[in-house]
Amino acid sequence: MTRFIQWWSSLEQGVNHDWMYNVGLLLALSAILWGGWLLVTRRLSLIAENTRLIWDDALVSAVRRPVSWLIWLWPAVLSLGIVIDNTTSYPTTFLAVVRHLIVVWTFVWILLRLISNVEAGILPKAKDTTTINAISKILRLIVMVIGGLVMMQNLGLSLSGVLTFGGVGGLIVGMAAKDMLANFFGAMMLYLDRPFKVGDWVRSPDRQIEGTVERIGFRMTVIRTFDKRPLYVPNSVFSSIVVENPSRMTNRRIKQSVGLRYEDAAVVGKVASDIKAMLLNHADIDSNQTMIVCFDTYGASSLNILVYTFTKTVNWVEYQEVQQDVMLKIVDIVHRNGADFAFPTTTLHMHDADITMNSSQPNLA
Repeated sequence: MTRFIQWWSSLEQGVNHDWMYNVGLLLALSAILWGGWLLVTRRLSLIAENTRLIWDDALVSAVRRPVSWLIWLWPAVLSLGIVIDNTTSYPTTFLAVVRHLIVVWTFVWILLRLISNVEAGILPKAKDTTTINAISKILRLIVMVIGGLVMMQNLGLSLSGVLTFGGVGGLIVGMAAKDMLANFFGAMMLYLDRPFKVGDWVRSPDRQIEGTVERIGFRMTVIRTFDKRPLYVPNSVFSSIVVENPSRMTNRRIKQSVGLRYEDAAVVGKVASDIKAMLLNHADIDSNQTMIVCFDTYGASSLNILVYTFTKTVNWVEYQEVQQDVMLKIVDIVHRNGADFAFPTTTLHMHDADITMNSSQPNLA
C-alpha cells in the first residue's frame, strides 16, 4: 500500500516512468473501482428499496452515474497528462484545473439529480405540487449558480470582479429584458401567493383565459383550454388581471326558475313546499348552505318559483348529474300536484258589440 501511494504521488509530480505501463495501470485501476462501485450501489439500492424513506433511494440513484463518470474521467485526465509529458513538450498544468472542474461538475450533477429524484418521489403523494415544483426550480438555480461561481474561481477569475460586473451588467440586462424580469417576478408572485396550482381550473373575466393549468414556469404558464388547445400566458399578465379559480369552490350552485300556469295558482304554494322538502332530503344537496324555494315573480305567462340551492360535490360532471336528478324530481312534484309547466302564450279577449251599418243602395228596379 505504501509503494502504491508513493507511485501515485510520483505521477502527480511528473516523475518519468514507463508511461504506457502507467496509463494501462490507471485504466485497470479505473475498471476495478468501477466494478466495485457498481456492486456497492447495487447493494445500497436493494437496502434502500426495503425502507419507506424516499431520501435513501433518491441519494443512491443520484450518486450512481456521476461517480461512475468520475471514476473514469479522473484517471483519464491523469493518463492524458502522462502521455503529454512523455511525448510532447507542452505544459500540463492546465490539467490540474480540468481535474478540479471535473470534481465540481460531479458534485453539481449529483445535487441536481438528487433534487429531481426527491421531487419525483414527493409529487405523486403531494397535495400542493406547485410549491414543490417552485422549490425544486429554485434549488436547481442555486446549485447551478454556486457551481458556476466555483468553476469560475478554479479558472482563475476573480469572484469580486465577477460580482461587480454582474451588478453593472445586471442593471443593463434588466433594462433590456424588463419583460423577462416581469415574467420572472410574476412567477414568484404565483409561487408565493398561490392563486392557483397545477391541475386547477382557472378563468379570467378580464381576458379570454379559461382552462386547466398544466405547468407554471419562470416565464409563462401553460393552460390547456377545454377544447384541448394549449394557451401560453406570460406570468406578468397575472399581476394585472382578475383570476377566478372555480376549482377551489366549496359547493356548486343550482339556480332554476320553475314556471307554472296561471290556472295552477291554487297549488303554487304546495308545489314550492314539496320541492323544498325534496331538497332537504336529497343526499347530494348540502342543506347547511343557503336554500331558497319560493314563489318569486309573476311572469308574462307563468307563475315563477325560484329554486336556489347548493350541491355537495364540486366536480363538474357529478354536479350535472345531481342537477338533472333534482330537475326530474321537480317535474314529478309538479305533475303530482295536478299542475303543469307554462309556455309562452297570448290570450286575445273579444268583446261582443252591436254594429249598425246604414248604407243606401241604388234602386235598380
